[in-house]
Amino acid sequence: MSKSSTKSTKKTKTVPYDVADQLRTPDEMAAYLDAWLAEAPEDAAGIARALGDIARAKGMSQVARAAGLSRESLYKALGANGNPSFATVLKVARALGVRLHAEAA
Repeated sequence: MSKSSTKSTKKTKTVPYDVADQLRTPDEMAAYLDAWLAEAPEDAAGIARALGDIARAKGMSQVARAAGLSRESLYKALGANGNPSFATVLKVARALGVRLHAEAA
Protein backbone atom coordinates (compact mmCIF):
# COMPACT_ATOMS: atom_id res chain seq x y z
CA MET A 1 0.00 0.00 0.00
CA SER A 2 1.43 3.40 -0.92
CA LYS A 3 1.68 6.31 1.50
CA SER A 4 -0.87 8.30 -0.46
CA SER A 5 -3.57 5.69 0.09
CA THR A 6 -3.19 5.36 3.86
CA LYS A 7 -5.80 7.12 5.91
CA SER A 8 -4.88 9.59 8.59
CA THR A 9 -5.81 8.48 12.08
CA LYS A 10 -5.79 11.98 13.53
CA LYS A 11 -9.10 13.05 14.96
CA THR A 12 -10.21 16.63 14.75
CA LYS A 13 -10.74 18.13 18.16
CA THR A 14 -13.34 20.81 18.55
CA VAL A 15 -13.76 23.29 21.34
CA PRO A 16 -16.79 25.43 22.08
CA TYR A 17 -16.58 28.94 20.64
CA ASP A 18 -16.64 31.66 23.26
CA VAL A 19 -16.98 35.23 21.98
CA ALA A 20 -15.52 36.48 25.27
CA ASP A 21 -12.14 35.17 24.08
CA GLN A 22 -12.30 37.62 21.15
CA LEU A 23 -13.15 40.71 23.20
CA ARG A 24 -9.70 41.93 24.14
CA THR A 25 -9.88 45.72 24.09
CA PRO A 26 -12.37 48.29 25.36
CA ASP A 27 -13.06 49.30 21.75
CA GLU A 28 -13.87 45.69 20.77
CA MET A 29 -16.14 45.34 23.79
CA ALA A 30 -17.98 48.58 23.00
CA ALA A 31 -18.32 47.66 19.31
CA TYR A 32 -19.76 44.25 20.26
CA LEU A 33 -22.37 45.78 22.56
CA ASP A 34 -23.16 48.50 20.03
CA ALA A 35 -23.74 45.84 17.35
CA TRP A 36 -26.26 44.09 19.63
CA LEU A 37 -28.01 47.37 20.36
CA ALA A 38 -28.17 48.25 16.65
CA GLU A 39 -29.05 44.83 15.23
CA ALA A 40 -31.37 43.50 17.93
CA PRO A 41 -32.61 46.46 19.96
CA GLU A 42 -35.69 44.58 21.17
CA ASP A 43 -33.80 41.45 22.24
CA ALA A 44 -33.33 42.25 25.93
CA ALA A 45 -32.05 38.74 26.70
CA GLY A 46 -29.50 38.94 23.87
CA ILE A 47 -28.27 42.33 25.03
CA ALA A 48 -27.97 41.01 28.59
CA ARG A 49 -25.97 38.03 27.28
CA ALA A 50 -23.73 40.43 25.34
CA LEU A 51 -23.05 42.29 28.59
CA GLY A 52 -22.31 38.91 30.15
CA ASP A 53 -19.86 38.07 27.35
CA ILE A 54 -18.06 41.35 27.93
CA ALA A 55 -18.07 40.80 31.70
CA ARG A 56 -16.50 37.36 31.23
CA ALA A 57 -13.87 38.88 28.94
CA LYS A 58 -12.97 41.47 31.60
CA GLY A 59 -13.24 39.05 34.49
CA MET A 60 -16.57 38.38 36.15
CA SER A 61 -15.27 38.86 39.71
CA GLN A 62 -13.76 42.24 38.88
CA VAL A 63 -16.94 43.42 37.15
CA ALA A 64 -19.15 42.15 39.97
CA ARG A 65 -17.08 44.04 42.53
CA ALA A 66 -17.15 47.24 40.47
CA ALA A 67 -20.92 46.93 39.99
CA GLY A 68 -21.56 46.21 43.67
CA LEU A 69 -22.99 42.77 42.95
CA SER A 70 -22.02 39.23 43.86
CA ARG A 71 -20.35 37.19 41.15
CA GLU A 72 -23.10 34.58 41.37
CA SER A 73 -25.90 37.13 40.94
CA LEU A 74 -24.05 38.65 37.98
CA TYR A 75 -23.77 35.25 36.28
CA LYS A 76 -27.46 34.64 36.94
CA ALA A 77 -28.59 38.08 35.70
CA LEU A 78 -26.49 37.98 32.52
CA GLY A 79 -26.86 34.29 31.71
CA ALA A 80 -29.02 32.61 29.10
CA ASN A 81 -32.14 32.71 31.29
CA GLY A 82 -31.34 35.93 33.10
CA ASN A 83 -33.63 38.92 33.21
CA PRO A 84 -31.66 41.74 34.84
CA SER A 85 -33.31 44.91 36.02
CA PHE A 86 -32.47 48.07 34.12
CA ALA A 87 -30.63 49.29 37.24
CA THR A 88 -28.42 46.18 37.06
CA VAL A 89 -27.78 46.76 33.35
CA LEU A 90 -26.69 50.33 34.10
CA LYS A 91 -24.42 49.22 36.97
CA VAL A 92 -22.81 46.56 34.81
CA ALA A 93 -22.33 48.91 31.85
CA ARG A 94 -20.63 51.42 34.13
CA ALA A 95 -18.45 48.68 35.66
CA LEU A 96 -17.50 47.51 32.15
CA GLY A 97 -16.58 51.02 31.07
CA VAL A 98 -19.13 51.08 28.24
CA ARG A 99 -22.02 53.44 27.61
CA LEU A 100 -25.38 52.69 26.15
CA HIS A 101 -26.29 55.25 23.53
CA ALA A 102 -29.43 56.37 21.82
CA GLU A 103 -30.21 57.82 18.43
CA ALA A 104 -33.40 58.64 16.59
CA ALA A 105 -34.96 55.57 15.03
